[in-house]
Amino acid sequence: MLARLAPAIFVLLWSTGWVVAKYAAFFADPLTFLALRYSVAILLFVGFCAATGARWPRSWSLIGHAIVSGIFLHGLYLGAVWWAIGQGVPAAISGIIAGLQPLMTAAVAPFLIGENLSRQQRLGLVLGFCGIALAVLPKTLALDTASTPIHFLPVAVNVLGMAAVTYGTLYQKRYLQNGDIRSIAALQYVGALVVTVPLALMLEDLRVTWNLELVAALAWSVLGLSMGAIALLLYLIRRGQVSRAASLIYLVPPLAAVQAALFFGEALTWPMIVGTIIAVTGVYLTNRKTDSAAPAGERAINVAAGSAK
Repeated sequence: MLARLAPAIFVLLWSTGWVVAKYAAFFADPLTFLALRYSVAILLFVGFCAATGARWPRSWSLIGHAIVSGIFLHGLYLGAVWWAIGQGVPAAISGIIAGLQPLMTAAVAPFLIGENLSRQQRLGLVLGFCGIALAVLPKTLALDTASTPIHFLPVAVNVLGMAAVTYGTLYQKRYLQNGDIRSIAALQYVGALVVTVPLALMLEDLRVTWNLELVAALAWSVLGLSMGAIALLLYLIRRGQVSRAASLIYLVPPLAAVQAALFFGEALTWPMIVGTIIAVTGVYLTNRKTDSAAPAGERAINVAAGSAK
């Protein structure tokens, strides 16, 4: 039963990240909350590594690469996304933007790691960017009269976050092919904490309202996302079911949009719906298995390893 349900559960957990970001903003400044989340995640991961006998890197070079990858994969990526949502970017829009990360990875891969794009992948890139433009621009330019407009700067920061996780994913692929993923994950949260604390001190008042709701959001962020999603990811890799999870990853943006509508009443406008469909189609084409490209599951799971922690 777990083998059949694990891919869907993994994607469902992953999609809740944007809803949690919006919910947590009611009780704490975004970067301050993330600093708390990373601190708790480090403690739990260290305990998890000790309990399971994980091997820690023996070279300072590997330790440094793990910390640097964490700066991009968690610190800058989640910091940008959570800050943007705290500044008014709807969780649905943020989820759609983040869903284009595989497209950006495919676009820069030829320049950074020498991967060539097929005609199908280039078509997917065009469709993906057209879809995100259709979904986001009406609200950014105040053309969508059915909902409140959003400012350009938070959207731009959200896109920069996607660029950060794209670079982090490629960095991890290049420098972290070896090593125990459990200890690597712990060190990545150290990197995330190193960059998040100074940003929180510079940009925020360190507001934290301690109550049951905040503790629940923190518990879900750490146990459900930082640890639960990763545990399922490791389980899927071990059982060789990566491709099943990858096929469902394309449902994350619409799932995040539906959850935001249910929990926060965010409007699901027609430009968002149509744009999401076009963007998801573009992501699918870009990651679809071809004779000259790596399997879709392999590329998508690399994205998951970089973003779902």
